[in-house]
Amino acid sequence: MVYLIDASVFVFRAWFSIPDSMTDPAGNPVNAVYGFAGFLGNLIRQRRPGLVAVAFDESLTTSFRNEIFPAYKANRESPPPELKRQFRYCRELAGLLGLAHFADPRYEADDIIGTLSVLMRGLGRRAVIVSRDKDLAQLLRPGDEFWNAVDDRRFAYGDVADYFGAAPERMADYQALVGDKVDNIPGVPGVGAKTASALMGEFDSLETLFDKLDTVPSLPIRGAAGVAKKLAEHRDAAFLARRLTRIATDVSLSVDEQTLARRPPDLAGLSQLYDRLGFGPRLLREARDIAGVV
Repeated sequence: MVYLIDASVFVFRAWFSIPDSMTDPAGNPVNAVYGFAGFLGNLIRQRRPGLVAVAFDESLTTSFRNEIFPAYKANRESPPPELKRQFRYCRELAGLLGLAHFADPRYEADDIIGTLSVLMRGLGRRAVIVSRDKDLAQLLRPGDEFWNAVDDRRFAYGDVADYFGAAPERMADYQALVGDKVDNIPGVPGVGAKTASALMGEFDSLETLFDKLDTVPSLPIRGAAGVAKKLAEHRDAAFLARRLTRIATDVSLSVDEQTLARRPPDLAGLSQLYDRLGFGPRLLREARDIAGVV
């Protein structure tokens, strides 16, 4: 199995859950780095992964999705400078802990994870996607696992439809219909989660749905005739939305199993980093423990 970690989820969680009164010797907050270090250490000790990749988001505004739809994620505020600074340390930390890490100005962490999952599947490896973001559920295939490590909930390929509303192969289409307020993606007005789930249970893609739109009024869906009318009116919007909700799996990455093989922590480098951040000896002791985890 290869563990593919969506870093932002866990960095942001630490930022919001640990007081920013935790500072380095210069008075800069280091709470997010501290929490992220604890998360990575616990994951290594508990799951003992052999292959790992940590994917970071580099920018909210330079994704290829912004080229398609400039309003994409326009509703989100940029992270404050104090957090941006900590993201840089988090990436440095991942490397010093012996974990492969990736970021790209044009592709999001989701796309990096999507590409790595496909590359590793081609080598016979199944993926454990470590995130809380339901968008990544679309990547699962039989044998894969979605692990919400925040709530310690695990979902197999066959569980996705029950928990998220559609089978993995149809999740991007499902999300295109309902939209995504978090990412500022408009869906089809009047089509909610229940209706979209029913449609994706009936049709295997947006293409099939719109090719057979004349059959929608006869489906056992509340207000089916009205749903068909709304779909017809917003066809272009639905297909535009899917270009945003579909995770790219073709990021240019030169990766093999050796690239993702977990290495022993760089204890000297970690000691220097932790001194700069004012963390004290506890995390370094944990790193020494991790060095013995096979």
